[in-house]
Amino acid sequence: MSDVLIHPAAIVDAGASLHPTVSVGAYSIIGADVEVGAGTVIGPHVVLKGPMRIGRDNSIFQFASLGEISQDKTAKLDDATRVEIGDGNTIREYVTIQRGTLKTLEGLTRVGDRNWIMANVHIAHDCMVGSDNILANGTTLAGHVTIEDWTGIGGYTLIHQYCRIGGHAFTGGGSVILKDVPPFMMIEGQPAKARGINSEGLKRRGFTPEEIAAVKDAYKLIYMSEMLMADVKVKLAEMAVDSVHCARLLAFIESSTRSIVR
Repeated sequence: MSDVLIHPAAIVDAGASLHPTVSVGAYSIIGADVEVGAGTVIGPHVVLKGPMRIGRDNSIFQFASLGEISQDKTAKLDDATRVEIGDGNTIREYVTIQRGTLKTLEGLTRVGDRNWIMANVHIAHDCMVGSDNILANGTTLAGHVTIEDWTGIGGYTLIHQYCRIGGHAFTGGGSVILKDVPPFMMIEGQPAKARGINSEGLKRRGFTPEEIAAVKDAYKLIYMSEMLMADVKVKLAEMAVDSVHCARLLAFIESSTRSIVR
């Protein structure tokens, strides 16, 4: 560890493992069993507690608190639980990411790569956040929430425990999500309801017009046909022969334990 990049007012436990290229700002506290990869920048007044692994090239802004014990009432300080954060994430002011609990086999809260996590976001115990997501200011994830890849979560969105947000979905600001959100959908409201597909997001990700049209047809089937869900699944299976995205929607719906937003 190089002292050149560690501010003299920072406190770094001897049991922490920081790559020599990691920088740490004034008054930050890094505890034992915290591992931080190359090129990560830790601002002032940040608190990192282990066990936790943080990858390379992350930017962690002031007053973030990562790796703290969960707010779940069953959690104990000596539980064998942890946090894993990947590479290239931006984690802004006052973000909280908390350790997993023993309610799962892994006891893990995980954040993937290249996520843009804005100020005051809370990621609770046992959440699984994928990669390339945008979580806008004040977004709150209850325990055991799963967010796939390439989603846009609008500011002050509240997500109920055990909900899943499918890839490329988009939530309007202030939404209250009580059920699973299928991939590609745009949802909004309190409670949130489907409002269409995230067509602009799909265009930006390089989806072809034909692929977007297939997703739109699937949306009409699920949300506008008034068919029973059992019949919707049959029709989606037929559409899935020619569309991997319809196949993905079908797999998501079939695996949903909370049912999907309507």
